[in-house]
Amino acid sequence: MTASLPLVRPIIMCGGSGTRLWPLSREAVPKQFAPLFDGRSTFQETMLRLKDPAIFGRPIIIANQGHRFLIERQMAEIGAEADLVLEPVARDSGPAIVAGSLFCEKSSPGQLALVLAADHLVLRPEAFRGAVAEGREAALAGSIVTFGVIPAGPATGYGYIEPGEPVSGAVKSVKRFVEKPDLPTAIRYIEQGFLWNSGNFLFAPATVIAEYETSDAASVATIRKALAEARQDLGMPVLDPEAFGAARKISFDYAVMEKTHRAAVIGGDFGWSDIGSWDALWDVSTRDAGNNATSGEAVLVDTRNSYVSSENQLVATLGVDNLVVVATRDAVLVADKSRAGEVKQVVDTLRQQGKPQANNHARMYRPWGWYQTLELQGRFQVKRIVVYPGGKLSLQKHFHRAEHWVVVRGTARVTVDNDLKELTENQSVYIPLGAVHRLENPGKIDVEIIEVQTGSYLGEDDIIRLEDVYQRS
Repeated sequence: MTASLPLVRPIIMCGGSGTRLWPLSREAVPKQFAPLFDGRSTFQETMLRLKDPAIFGRPIIIANQGHRFLIERQMAEIGAEADLVLEPVARDSGPAIVAGSLFCEKSSPGQLALVLAADHLVLRPEAFRGAVAEGREAALAGSIVTFGVIPAGPATGYGYIEPGEPVSGAVKSVKRFVEKPDLPTAIRYIEQGFLWNSGNFLFAPATVIAEYETSDAASVATIRKALAEARQDLGMPVLDPEAFGAARKISFDYAVMEKTHRAAVIGGDFGWSDIGSWDALWDVSTRDAGNNATSGEAVLVDTRNSYVSSENQLVATLGVDNLVVVATRDAVLVADKSRAGEVKQVVDTLRQQGKPQANNHARMYRPWGWYQTLELQGRFQVKRIVVYPGGKLSLQKHFHRAEHWVVVRGTARVTVDNDLKELTENQSVYIPLGAVHRLENPGKIDVEIIEVQTGSYLGEDDIIRLEDVYQRS
């Protein structure tokens, strides 16, 4: 690393619901956290892409407060560390990037910032890291450098950038940004050397803060206040909700990039995709002789040009062409691949009908682990519960149900009123209605139990928390 060029602190944006990848991506676990590639999420792939100490400093993650424990778990799985800044309410990418820039400027004076979307894929990480290194000089000189992707074809789903005059090395000024074009216009853009707009940015934090203040000083002031008055949640700052909520809700592109004279671009072939739909995922996946991509257990007979994914069951297709078939534990999507970008309409319909599958998965994640309903009838429910090592459920009671726990793996520490005991595989305990109880994992492997609930009401809101290490109300 050249001594005069500072390290780059990535600011990883983890917002968004990713409804176009339903049913795998939902509001509770959006696409950036879904296991799309060999069991890893795009968030994890993004973190792994930044493990070059010659270029990158400690990442900063801007995330929804509700995804905090999911992020920490996924980082632990790949041995990554970062600083988290938690949003109490979503205000789009503009305020989020300002918050990240203010945090970076205060905690790492003189370092550059690199804004990355957690739900993008980069198949050529070395080329991307090279572009980041190449762009530092221009960013240090005051440019806001965006990363343009050399188009693989005349895509109509991306915005485009027209490069201008050289700025520094391979970095050029931005002549103009253009919205998603129709097909003839996209063909013309490619012929004229336009680049796809990836929506990733490299800059000095002070540059972006000053540019934002030029058009919206009030929002910068209230975001600064939200960071200064952030409360600590188990060591992580949560932006003050009143101050952060007062910031104008707007994208960074509209707030800054389409107004600034400091925009610059460096182009490259990064193997980039925003994975905005199932057909985009098919496009970057390995395909068989029939041009099909599969994930999970799938048998394809006389099938062509299709994407077939299964979470936990066998899926078979026969005599079909150009389909998307995605089967999860509680939902199945079958769509014409050419209409994969319209899946959001399905999610909207499910929400209108009050279907829980619109937002929630069958497997519900919690700070301590996860649970999954196996059977639900009028007066009983059967759940599979997994508690991570060191995990501890709240000390709680129920007004309407009793529970019976059977340990099937690991060692469980169980509190029932004044009785504390440890249970191992094949041992069980009964929790009467109204009893104060807690389940925790004191061991080094996951604890797995089968829970049988019986009672007049089995909803999740029949939980009276008396004590909780995760500070949930």
